[in-house]
Amino acid sequence: MVREPLENSAPAHLPVVATEGEINGHWVVRARGDLDSDTIDPLFLALWQAVAGYEVVVLDASGITFADSSFLSLLIEVHQRTELRIAAPGTALTRLLRVAGVDRVLRSYPTLDAALGAPPAAPWPPGGDG
Repeated sequence: MVREPLENSAPAHLPVVATEGEINGHWVVRARGDLDSDTIDPLFLALWQAVAGYEVVVLDASGITFADSSFLSLLIEVHQRTELRIAAPGTALTRLLRVAGVDRVLRSYPTLDAALGAPPAAPWPPGGDG
C-alpha cells in the first residue's frame, strides 16, 4: 500500500491530540499528524470523553496529515453517539471521506468557525424522535 502524504505533514513525534477545550458550548478536539491503528488511541480517548459530556463535538482536522480506516471507524462511532462536526479537513482527507462514502453521513465544514457557528443538525428521521 502506498501512503499519499497529506498537504500539512507534521513531525511524527508530536502528540496526535494537540488541544481540547470548550468553545461556544461545544467540545473541540484538535488532531494532527498521522492517524492510523498505531496512533489513534489518544484521539479515541479524547473523542469518547467528549461524547460523554457534550451534544456537539467538533474535530478540528486541519492538522491531520494521514488517516486510515481506523480513523474512519472512530468518526462513525462518535457520530452515532453525538453530533460530530469535522472542521477544516484538507483536500486529501475530504477525498478520503468521499471515497469511503461517509461524506454523506458526516458533516464537515471549511473552517473551525463555520463548524462552531452551524445550527444543530436536524433529527433523524425527519419529524421523528430518533
